[in-house]
Amino acid sequence: MITKRINSDDKDFQELVTELDRELEMRDGDEHPFYSQFNKTDKIKQVIIAYDQDIAVGCGALKEYSNDTMEVKRIFVRLNKRGLGIASKILNELENWSKELGYRKCILETGKKQPEAIQLYKKNQYQLIPNYGPYEDVENSVCFVKEL
Repeated sequence: MITKRINSDDKDFQELVTELDRELEMRDGDEHPFYSQFNKTDKIKQVIIAYDQDIAVGCGALKEYSNDTMEVKRIFVRLNKRGLGIASKILNELENWSKELGYRKCILETGKKQPEAIQLYKKNQYQLIPNYGPYEDVENSVCFVKEL
């Protein structure tokens, strides 16, 4: 398993995000249009892709939230590769990249209908916080922070 730093123009990233959006559309149902407006991938400069024998199997991205905080976005691992620690590896790479760029913490939002994601973040020492920004009054949202 290797990871590669790229940006949102990468073809493999676009394919993985298309799969992610399909899965989220099924999970989120009627709420999907609300969430998708905050998940645009154009102009994202920090993207990690995980490869297994030259096949893209997972991704994650960073978006600046404030001068000391990066927001983790678009974490996804293909169904047939889940449970192998790939998402944690991607998340760790994103955290390292954030530190290299001088950021002090990472925040993120996920949905209550994504229990695997909630477990991933808790396992990687993310702490629950009150919902921030556009997710403030959204009942299905769960937000986390990690000091780097």
